[in-house]
Amino acid sequence: MDIVMNLLSVLYLAVFALSGCFAAKLLFPGDRPFKQIFWGLTIGLLMLLWLPALFAFVLNFTLTAQLLALAIAAGTGIVCAVLLKKRGEIAVKRKPLRDERAFLLTTLPLILIGTVLICNHTITNASNGSLHVGQSTYGDLAMHLGFISSISVQETFPPMYSIMPDTPVGYPFLCDSVSSTFYTLGATLRFAAILPAVYAYIVVVFGVYFLFEQIFKRNSVASFATFLFFIGGGFGFAYFFDNAQTFAGLTSNEAWESWLEDFYHITADVAGSQPLDRIQDSLLNGFYETPTNFVETGMRWVNPIADMLVPQRATLFGWALLFPALQMLYRAAIEDERRLFIPLGVLAGFMPLVHTHSFLALGIISVFLIAAMGILALAKSGDESKAYGRRLVFFLLYGVIAVAIAAPQLFGFTFKQSGSGDFVKLHFNWCNVSDGWLWFYIKNLGLTFILMPMAFLASKKQHKLFYGGALLIWLISELFVFQPNTYDNNKLLFVWYALTCGIVANYLASLYDRIVDGSVLPDRSKERTNRLVPLSRRISQRLLCAVVIIVMMLSGVMTLVREYVSADHIGTVVNADGSTTFGYSESGYELVSAKQVEMTEWINANTEPDATFLTATNHNNAIAMLTGRNIVCGASTFLHFHGVGYQQRHSDIRLMYEQPSANFSRLAEQYGVDYVFIGSYETGSYNVDQGWFDGLEKVFDNGACRLYRVAP
Repeated sequence: MDIVMNLLSVLYLAVFALSGCFAAKLLFPGDRPFKQIFWGLTIGLLMLLWLPALFAFVLNFTLTAQLLALAIAAGTGIVCAVLLKKRGEIAVKRKPLRDERAFLLTTLPLILIGTVLICNHTITNASNGSLHVGQSTYGDLAMHLGFISSISVQETFPPMYSIMPDTPVGYPFLCDSVSSTFYTLGATLRFAAILPAVYAYIVVVFGVYFLFEQIFKRNSVASFATFLFFIGGGFGFAYFFDNAQTFAGLTSNEAWESWLEDFYHITADVAGSQPLDRIQDSLLNGFYETPTNFVETGMRWVNPIADMLVPQRATLFGWALLFPALQMLYRAAIEDERRLFIPLGVLAGFMPLVHTHSFLALGIISVFLIAAMGILALAKSGDESKAYGRRLVFFLLYGVIAVAIAAPQLFGFTFKQSGSGDFVKLHFNWCNVSDGWLWFYIKNLGLTFILMPMAFLASKKQHKLFYGGALLIWLISELFVFQPNTYDNNKLLFVWYALTCGIVANYLASLYDRIVDGSVLPDRSKERTNRLVPLSRRISQRLLCAVVIIVMMLSGVMTLVREYVSADHIGTVVNADGSTTFGYSESGYELVSAKQVEMTEWINANTEPDATFLTATNHNNAIAMLTGRNIVCGASTFLHFHGVGYQQRHSDIRLMYEQPSANFSRLAEQYGVDYVFIGSYETGSYNVDQGWFDGLEKVFDNGACRLYRVAP
């Protein structure tokens, strides 16, 4: 039955995607087929995020709301198809696949990497009945699963926190309600979480590639820039060749010889498929000890796939809208495709409840472009000044549309959340606490940061103009933080980083061209034969390119390998006798035990959807995640960073568990407690008065988990 419902969910999603593709052929008639597919997937995703939500605002998050959204999406597709047929444009314009080699060879491997990580990081079923996740999803996924299940099970919309009942959710919740749609349709919770995430991830990868292609008009630059953004990293790999040796100590010949010896042994181990003795404990087993995410050494510039897109759903869905929007902005503002300002305004306006940081990043770049073009309009004369003036009029229209659509979201949700906690404040130097400002960025971003100034100076005028908005994002993010967690500024900084990858890749490509045509390397043809010189140059060119690529990509590759093996995966399995075989390794982190899974199945079958449970406040709360029911209060790590006060409830939970005779009846009535759960987290966190609770009606007991019903 689960397979059937999962398949129906795929068909539901396909209707939105196909309808979006028909709409894209109308909006982007001149774009080539693959690009039209990209625009279609973007439009389909926007409808998938918003149509069920719009109906849910009126009808609550019911099956009826989901089916009405499907009907509107299908109707939109049909109308667009009819219009295309009348215009004679319904047929697909074919283009040889060889012309799309760069696009396919770039995007398909990245899509495969991300899809594998999303799948093996999302509550995989272990052989013992427990649920496993990967390193990067051990934290945030628990919160997202709680949103997904509670929105669907309780049907309240806009949603309330199931980990803080009766408190409206100010977090951009559409990134989770999009999965609640499929859970409501009958898909499993795991599949409901994975399906739209993979869809959005594909759109992100396409969006990044096409943005670079649009800006730089060169496939090789688009390809390299895309790989650099998703896999590139800084110099963090050096810490893992000898964990006791840091850059600061690499000043003597002996230190470098030791470093190179480590590198030799590691590469030899890889070639021979032997255990990586030198780095296994830190890289393959250490929790958040990777070349791009190693707080102890000051490495904080994480890998976008492993640490942003896989675990952070708001970022994932936000970027799926942001990168198409940036491409529209470039075409409209820089290339004067003014007709795109209107769809851009619509796309931008619907961003805040998907990902507020993406909306803010797009707004900063847009404001910079408006100001820059206003200055140019005043500085230029004649037709050029008039051209900039006309673009400003359309810019204004774009802004009005975006603000009109975004305002209800911002005032109804975002500002209420940000006004209740420690959000916007002055803060210099982002999350750097261990290094000098310049050195922090050099070692975290590596050659990309080192080459950034030269790449900017060598850029064309239109590239500098567009990149100027990204520099403004970087400046603002270095001076302000926009949420209680300072580290979360990277959601803005990565937008600057993406465009930095673009100009650096373009600079390196132009530098390579100069080397190839001989304008950089000296001509030594007098010393060697004419035949030998070109061969030596080709070898040196390729060697130089290989070294640059390895230095720029090695940290990212090592991080992705670590992330893959941190979850259940196909790979090397160590047997009981110490031998190794190739098979399926259950190496993931246990998020929910088998006994708790058994208990949640009972809860789903035997309790009311809006029942409230007294539990501990652990972040991986099985009841909140897997049943969608309310708990008195959840983890402080989630609530604090959302600006929600939780301290009183945490204190009252302790009183109810430890001093129930004096406090339970009063507080249980205050918080509407229907059931009490006592498991390992409860007994480990509180001095539970077990004897008192045994006086209540016990409704479930599997040895590790006990549930008690509270008499009305």
